[in-house]
Amino acid sequence: MAGIYIHIPFCKSRCTYCAFYSTTRTELRQRYVDAVCKEMTQRASENGQSAKSLVNTIYLGGGTPSQLAPGQVEQLLTKLRETWDVDQGAEITMEMNPDDVTYEYAAQLVNMGVNRVSMGAQTFDDQRLKFVNRRHTAVQVARAVNHLRRAGICNISIDLMYGFPCETLSEWQSDILAALALDVEHLSAYCLTIEEGTPLYETLRKGENEKMRDGDEEVEREMYYTLKNLLEEAGYEHYELSNFARPGFRSRHNNGYWTGLPYIGLGAAAHSYDGRTRRCNSDNIDTYIKGVESGRLEWEQETLDANTRYNEHVMLALRTVEGLNTGTLTEDELHYLMPIARKYISLGLLRLEAGRLCLTREGLFLSDMVTADLMRV
Repeated sequence: MAGIYIHIPFCKSRCTYCAFYSTTRTELRQRYVDAVCKEMTQRASENGQSAKSLVNTIYLGGGTPSQLAPGQVEQLLTKLRETWDVDQGAEITMEMNPDDVTYEYAAQLVNMGVNRVSMGAQTFDDQRLKFVNRRHTAVQVARAVNHLRRAGICNISIDLMYGFPCETLSEWQSDILAALALDVEHLSAYCLTIEEGTPLYETLRKGENEKMRDGDEEVEREMYYTLKNLLEEAGYEHYELSNFARPGFRSRHNNGYWTGLPYIGLGAAAHSYDGRTRRCNSDNIDTYIKGVESGRLEWEQETLDANTRYNEHVMLALRTVEGLNTGTLTEDELHYLMPIARKYISLGLLRLEAGRLCLTREGLFLSDMVTADLMRV
C-alpha cells in the first residue's frame, strides 16, 4: 500500500471556486475525528488488511486540515500508526491555510512527525484573493513560510492559480516571482476553472459580475509556458503537468496516484483504490459519522473494467515527465493506441523514445485533447 489519505472537510469559509466536499460546521470536528479513528479500525480488518500493510505516505487534505486543533491531528496520526505499519521515512503531508499557521502550531506538527506542508497561496494579489473568498492575505503567506521554517518543516509546497478574469500576463509573472522569492521546495499551479455547483459558477450563470468571462485560451497558454520557463530557470523540475519540484522534493503521495499504486481514503467523500476497484465514502458528513458510529459505514464501490483501467493508466502516465511505458500495455491495447499516437507524434505533440510515450513541450497545454483521443470507450 502506497499511502493513506485522510479527508478533513472543515473550512472556516468556502472559496468560491472550490468543488471539493467541505463544510463550515466546525462544531462537528471532534466527533468527526473520533469517527475517522473508528473507521481506521474497521478498514484495517477488511479483506485481510492488517498492521503488516506498510504505509509510505500520509496526506491530510481538505477542506482545511489546519482547522483542526493540534491535539486532534495528533489523535489521527497516533491511531493511524497503531493501525498500520508506517514507514520510518514516510512522507507526512498536511494542507494548511496560511492564516492558520503559527510557529507554535507548526512546532507541534513537527513533533507529531509531519514533515511536509502544502499551502494554497493561489495569488499574491489581495484583490484577487478577495474575489475568490480566500481568508488570507499575501503578507500572511510569507509569514507562514517563515513560521514553518523556524519550526523545522523542510519541505513546503504552495499552490498558485492563474487565469483569473482580466488577469494579465504581467500580473501572473509577478505572482510567480513572489512565489520564487519564498524559495519553497515544491510548487503546484492550476488554471482557474469554473465548475458547476460552485458559487463562482452561479455568479457567472446569473451574470452578476460583468468582469466574469470565459478565459482567453491564448493568454492562458502563454501563462502556462511562462510558468514553466521561469520555474525551470530557477532550478525546479517540471515533473507533472501542474507540479514543479526542487530535485528530491517531488510529492511522493501524489506520485502514487499518478503511477496507479493502491491507497486508502478515510473520512467523508474519501476515495480508496486497490488496483481493480475504487470505493468512495458517503459525501454527507452526518451520514458518514452516523454510519461509522453504528458500524455500518456507507460507501459506493466500482469494479474497473479493462477499458477503464487502460484509460486511467494512459491518462495518468501521460501527466508525468516519464510518460507512458508502452511495455505495460497489452498487445491489443498497443494495437489501439499506436495509430492514434502516431498522429500526434507527427503533429509534434507526442514523442516516443525508448518505449516511452511522452507529451512534448507543445503538447503539454493540449494534454486534455491528446489524452481524450487515446481513450477507449
